[in-house]
Amino acid sequence: MPSWSAVPFAMNVPDAVLADLRERLERARWPGEVPGSGWEYGSNLEYMRELVDYWRTGYDWRAHERELNRFRHYRTTVDGVGLHFIHERGAGPKPLPLLLLHGWPGSVYEFASVIPMLADPARFGGDPADAFDVIAPSLPGYGFSDPTRERGFGIQRMGDLFARFMDLLGYARFVAQGGDWGAVISSYMGYAHPDRLLGIHLNMLGVAPHPEDRVNPPLSPAEQAFLKEAEEFQRDGAGYQWIQGTQPQTLAYGLNDSPVGLAAWLVEKFRAWTDCDGEVERRFSKDRMLTLIMIYWVTETINSSMRLYYEVRHHPWRLKKGERIRVPTGFAAFPKEIVRPPREWAERVYKVNRWTAMPAGGHFAAMEEPEALVREIRAFAREFR
Repeated sequence: MPSWSAVPFAMNVPDAVLADLRERLERARWPGEVPGSGWEYGSNLEYMRELVDYWRTGYDWRAHERELNRFRHYRTTVDGVGLHFIHERGAGPKPLPLLLLHGWPGSVYEFASVIPMLADPARFGGDPADAFDVIAPSLPGYGFSDPTRERGFGIQRMGDLFARFMDLLGYARFVAQGGDWGAVISSYMGYAHPDRLLGIHLNMLGVAPHPEDRVNPPLSPAEQAFLKEAEEFQRDGAGYQWIQGTQPQTLAYGLNDSPVGLAAWLVEKFRAWTDCDGEVERRFSKDRMLTLIMIYWVTETINSSMRLYYEVRHHPWRLKKGERIRVPTGFAAFPKEIVRPPREWAERVYKVNRWTAMPAGGHFAAMEEPEALVREIRAFAREFR
């Protein structure tokens, strides 16, 4: 095997980047809006002014940078791709390797609360036997990993890369967990690398059954209701998918140049996809939202992160007729997720070993309900220890 190494890494954004950001925030040119329209047309003007004012005068990136740097960060190259990752060794008798995969518009910052609980359960009142070696990479094209620059860098390429990455780290078999793109990549890994995966745990549906596999058995009433709900989301809530999946480069000029534009594009998703009843700060403080936004801003990866939608649209991975993902699968069904499949729909695709209807939470489960998600991952993984 060729020599391979990972070097320690720390986030240290240049002062010039932060000064440039402040100047851009101070020069923001605000759009008008329809009076009384709230969030109906998109991110609300009054709220965005409030958020940006706090970003300019109260938010402290350096404090959050220090918080993130308490983890063990590394940079490496896998198959020519520069990859950033967190690697926290478990504090227990026999830690189980766990690959945590984020999605869009997320980052490894989503896992800041769950990583310590997963790696050192005894510190939080848990059983040391539930400890994990936690590996949380920034997806290629996201955050402190390198931007992607090749055509076709989609789900298949990422799944194969992470299987190779875990091999280089010395983990012959492991559990993968994810939501959003992380759920899709984990599902692909379970399909393409079943000998490497002990199991996969998802908090969002990763892949749908082939159309012909939706006939036998016939769709249940719950499945029919789910498909109607998914159709409504595609009509009313998926505009970002169409733009990012067709012309991401055009959108990137505005989002990479304007921090206010970037924040408005992402905050609308934080509000719409969380269990917040329209009040985003019931789930995400301004500091948490701005730290997620900052990781895209300081790395200038909003373009390459959105490009994944284009690659998936033009180079899709779909199951063929009769194909299933046969590794054990756990599913945490959060009530305010973007789409909410019933168990019988998931069982057309996955070998579902554990299915839990969660009492609260939405799309950003690791940030919204960290303790509940950790309990589910621990419970699912015990059969593999």
